[in-house]
Amino acid sequence: FKRDAKKNYLSLLTPAWGEVLNCLTNDIPLPAKYKDHALTGNHKGFRDCHIKPDLVLIYRVQSDTVDFVRLGSHSEVFD
Repeated sequence: FKRDAKKNYLSLLTPAWGEVLNCLTNDIPLPAKYKDHALTGNHKGFRDCHIKPDLVLIYRVQSDTVDFVRLGSHSEVFD
């Protein structure tokens, strides 16, 4: 995730990233505009949300921890 975050650094300097981060770290449901949903198949147990139309965050919530897994365009994170 660190490499993905560095690559997309400028995209993270937005109010949308702050809102997503706040919701995920405080166990608040994400607003519908982020299209948050559970993944299936090989990615079962993970979720994704769209911070921007082509900026996808893959993450996993386990008890009181949020693991950020991938960040990038849809084609990058699901390649």
